[in-house]
Amino acid sequence: MRFLAAILAALVLAAPVSAAAADGDIKKGKKVFRKCKACHVVDKEQNRIGPHLVGIIGRKAGVVEGFKYSAALMAKAGEGLEWTDENFLKFMTKPKEFMPGTKMAFAGLKKEDQRVNLLAYIKSLAPKAAE
Repeated sequence: MRFLAAILAALVLAAPVSAAAADGDIKKGKKVFRKCKACHVVDKEQNRIGPHLVGIIGRKAGVVEGFKYSAALMAKAGEGLEWTDENFLKFMTKPKEFMPGTKMAFAGLKKEDQRVNLLAYIKSLAPKAAE
């Protein structure tokens, strides 16, 4: 039974990210973020229990100044992990399966629409490049 569970978990993590990632609902994502805000801030560069999430999408893992990351995250950072839409969505599905050894205690978001909406909300707050 454990073997089957391991195979299913691997398939979930390997599954392609839905095209719905581009169609997230920002307002619903803001509501989902309530589950995150005890540990993370997304609207200013202020660390809490977890690192701030300002500009996380497109950022290399493990680079927020002043935050002490887990050895697991720093190992992934050393391998070149970048927080792409796809990696963020996979991480938010089951953080401890995506990154065994992570300090993040959150179990993850089971529903794809919640993950997609959360991503849309976080991306909506990302700093805009100067034109």
